[in-house]
Amino acid sequence: MSWTPKSWREFPIKQVPAYEDAKQLAEVEARLASFPPLVFAGEARNLKAQLAEVCEGRAFLLQGGDCAESFAEHHADNIRDTFRVMLQMSVVLTFGAKLPVIKVGRMAGQFAKPRSADTETIDGVELPSYRGDIINGIEFDAASRVPDPERQISAYRQAASTLNLLRAFAKGGYADLTEVHRWNQGFVADSPQGARYEEMAGQIDEAMAFMAACGVSSATSPQMGMVDFYTSHEALLLGYEEALTRLDSTSGEHYDTSAHMLWIGDRTRQPDGAHVEFLSGVKNPIGMKCGPSLQPDELITLLDKLNPENEAGRITLIARFGHDNVENHLPQLIRKVESEGRKVVWSCDPMHGNTIKASNGYKTRPVDRILTEVQRFMGVHQAEGTHAGGIHFEMTGQNVTECLGGAQAISEEDLSSRYHTHCDPRLNGSQALELAFLIAEGLGENRNEIAKSA
Repeated sequence: MSWTPKSWREFPIKQVPAYEDAKQLAEVEARLASFPPLVFAGEARNLKAQLAEVCEGRAFLLQGGDCAESFAEHHADNIRDTFRVMLQMSVVLTFGAKLPVIKVGRMAGQFAKPRSADTETIDGVELPSYRGDIINGIEFDAASRVPDPERQISAYRQAASTLNLLRAFAKGGYADLTEVHRWNQGFVADSPQGARYEEMAGQIDEAMAFMAACGVSSATSPQMGMVDFYTSHEALLLGYEEALTRLDSTSGEHYDTSAHMLWIGDRTRQPDGAHVEFLSGVKNPIGMKCGPSLQPDELITLLDKLNPENEAGRITLIARFGHDNVENHLPQLIRKVESEGRKVVWSCDPMHGNTIKASNGYKTRPVDRILTEVQRFMGVHQAEGTHAGGIHFEMTGQNVTECLGGAQAISEEDLSSRYHTHCDPRLNGSQALELAFLIAEGLGENRNEIAKSA
């Protein structure tokens, strides 16, 4: 069967909401199809080219942002603060690992969430599960939990305004390295990682002053004051994704213009399923979550479907095993991919395999387990002689208390003070910086070992 943007409709599908009014849904999708694209095909091609550099071990992918964006928390300050932490992390990684960092936000489209069950029960009341603001409401009442197609229009408009602000931050001077001290905001500056960051920022200041004295600055070279910042989300609600898929006039190929990069979740990566079918035809860079149930032969089958031409930068494999399962599953996948000569970016999602329930009922993630999974991910790659190419994590620039531990030593008793997530627990800015320093040290040590053996 030849691919079209709607061919996925002929395949079995999982994680799909049950809309009550099919006619209303079709009308909303038709309206979306008439709207302008959110991103452009050329931008997606640029990202693919940069990810090809990660494939070759010459760059690193930093992919992070909210677990699930919400309509209620759509504020300029929240967008700015998350963008700012991403800038801080990229500076730490670039400075420590001496590698360019590709910055991709889980932003401007991360509205839909897969669920482990179709319903949830509280105090004997059973209702449909919350599937993200693009589908239904988080409030636990019957009216809110009914999937509403009109929410897709709201999601599109919020994504458009978020993208507008992100582009302004990335290209309008806020990302200039001369601003490196200003990025260390509030509660982060008061943390141990903030102090460490300030020391690094001082060294960057000295380097920038030297370059300015040599006549090189953002005034003489405007590109120094800008960064490339891309967006991504899980391509879960396929009707929305189809409606925003466009035929690129330059290449004659289809691109999903809802984001620069899309990924397939661990629950929807069936080789004969609708999600794999849809993403096999759009030319955006594609990510795929790889959990413990993924077998090496199945991975090759999926790569055959998603990247038959073995194009570098097309596929990012996002490993999510849990801190105690990395060595049991990752090596065999790496060896299979290497033996088949497949070109992929290997990235680590240390969040989803490390979710627990605290004794007080809060869903949380221990920072020590997150850091351990990253260390083991990097250790396996070093042992296999492959490039640990990226990190995929859930975070916010807000001073939340959702993940246990870290340098701030957040306890179970602290969780209730600032637990604001709409879905899964996120790292705050200080915890995210802690992660960046750990990765930078690991990459730096690996480069030193390679240099010694050369």
